[in-house]
Amino acid sequence: MSRHAYTAETLWERGDQPFTDNRYSRRHLLRFDGGITVAGSSSPHIVPVPYSDATAIDPEEALVSALSSCHMLWFLGIAARNGFVIDSYHDEAFGVMTANERKKLWLSSVTLRPRVVFSGASLPSPADLERMHHEAHEECFIANSVKTEVQIRPR
Repeated sequence: MSRHAYTAETLWERGDQPFTDNRYSRRHLLRFDGGITVAGSSSPHIVPVPYSDATAIDPEEALVSALSSCHMLWFLGIAARNGFVIDSYHDEAFGVMTANERKKLWLSSVTLRPRVVFSGASLPSPADLERMHHEAHEECFIANSVKTEVQIRPR
């Protein structure tokens, strides 16, 4: 199998903020190889506002989103191969951070809750849905890359 490289840039500048007093903005930019730049920050659950920007993407949200997006992309392809037409896919994914046995915080659980709307002459059975979600999870590169428990709970 061929190797693929993926790049992202993280850019932060102090500007005229103090730094060693720990009262600096964690807002930064995330730039991706396709050209898009989005605002990033620490989570306001970890570092309080105004030092975090609640409107920016934090790493924990980015991981939850990456798992959700990867699962969806695989699911769409699997459904198409099986002859099922999807009109919409809406996932309200969430992650939970807890302390591990070493008392270190980690994203210990991610739950994907996709709502998929199908149309056409051939509609999937509940068993088809379960099989396709299982296959999508097994194939998802991101899910295969993390030790976080990933649960799939279609709704």
